[in-house]
Amino acid sequence: MDGFHQDFGRLGDDAWSDSVAPDLADTPVFAPDPARMLRRLGRAGIGLFECDLRTERLSWTHGVYELFGLPQRGFHRGDVVELYDPASREALDALRSHAIEAAGSFTLDARITRLDGSDRWVRIVAEVEQEGGRPVRLAGTKRDITEQRREQEKLRIAAETDGLTGLANRAAFQTHFLDSSARNPGLRPLGALVLIDVDGFKQVNDRHGHIAGDACLAQFGQRLRQALPDALMTARIGGDEFAVLLPSDRHLPRIGRRVKEAIALLRTPFFWNGRLLTIGASHGIAIAENAFTYDAEAMFLRADQALYAAKRARKPDALLPNL
Repeated sequence: MDGFHQDFGRLGDDAWSDSVAPDLADTPVFAPDPARMLRRLGRAGIGLFECDLRTERLSWTHGVYELFGLPQRGFHRGDVVELYDPASREALDALRSHAIEAAGSFTLDARITRLDGSDRWVRIVAEVEQEGGRPVRLAGTKRDITEQRREQEKLRIAAETDGLTGLANRAAFQTHFLDSSARNPGLRPLGALVLIDVDGFKQVNDRHGHIAGDACLAQFGQRLRQALPDALMTARIGGDEFAVLLPSDRHLPRIGRRVKEAIALLRTPFFWNGRLLTIGASHGIAIAENAFTYDAEAMFLRADQALYAAKRARKPDALLPNL
């Protein structure tokens, strides 16, 4: 028979007899000091809270006062709810109302702004307590998770950043634009999507090597960011393909003019290793039908078709001779 077998000897009912265990009946029960335990929780960035649902009066331990940067005195919920940023406050109100109605619980990571102006992230774990079948208080813990969120944000940025240009990468473009729903798009208010291809990039690679090609793309990305600094997102979505999401503008012709000015800058020659190199740029624009509800995939298709037409109309850019 395969496997491991160990003989534990006799396993009858009396094999688990506690006759050899010490008699714990007379052992004094350890009672931790509540104040000391609360201090330890505070040092860990954790505080306890209660909210009387009848009066909305708050009761906090020292850790919560430290987290919010408030003096230790009595507060009502209305005094502190404005410290939450709008999105967090909206989520908190919705979760809190549902928990009270269902006599349940919730967990929320919320962003707050302390009185000194610094931002903090707090993890709220709350539960509704009842008396006589009626909800009377909301109680739980609030924990400072600011450093944890900062580390998560660093990892997110690293995962969504193109290492060569420092722009957003294809994954970020996919997540925040293409995969967003028409009813709740990720980037808004949106004015237009601009797709841009580097013309002459293959010639740079063929004539001067991949190091020159990388320098070309890095320079292109830097100029693109400088030319359109207010873009909702500037991304490298392929080898020599870039995408820019511009904010809404009431004067639509202005978007076209801004893009033309940016393209003129992108076509300016640049120096690399003592050589003057010239690249071109072709672009296609798709205007958002609605700044707040738009079809991202349809916009991408329109911009791609416009880009293809522009590339067909352009002649390949020739490199300037080395200087």
